[in-house]
Amino acid sequence: MNTDVKIKVLAKEGAALPVYKTAGAAGADVCAFLEHDVVIEPHERQLIPTGLFFDIPDGFEVQVRPRSGLAFKNGVTVFNTPGTIDSDYRGEIKVLLVNFSRDPYTVRSGDRIAQLVIAPVTRAAWEKTDSLSESERGAGGWGSTGGFADRP
Repeated sequence: MNTDVKIKVLAKEGAALPVYKTAGAAGADVCAFLEHDVVIEPHERQLIPTGLFFDIPDGFEVQVRPRSGLAFKNGVTVFNTPGTIDSDYRGEIKVLLVNFSRDPYTVRSGDRIAQLVIAPVTRAAWEKTDSLSESERGAGGWGSTGGFADRP
């Protein structure tokens, strides 16, 4: 396993560090850290604390992504996916969950609620211009390359 990127983690007493569940896992599971259960009603969203604070190296971000099993089995997913945790953020890591099912979903402390992926960041040098280069696609968007726009 490649562990070249070191992320310092400050954890509240009892909070679980992120864990890679298999040798090939790209995402490390992160758990809820709650004083009491949180019920997410259908079509409601809740910000769920983890009890973790990160010191992410410059040039990297931590992406917050859904757990596929939680989404498939319960209809609960990360609402702003992928969420980005910037290298200069030092607050508590929280996960914005949304319940797309028809039933309330209860989050308990210690539940695996999301996965975290470490990614390098490339920053752009934004340059104002008076024209853009031509391309085959041009200004076509919203399905212009196929899919639903091609349906009768």
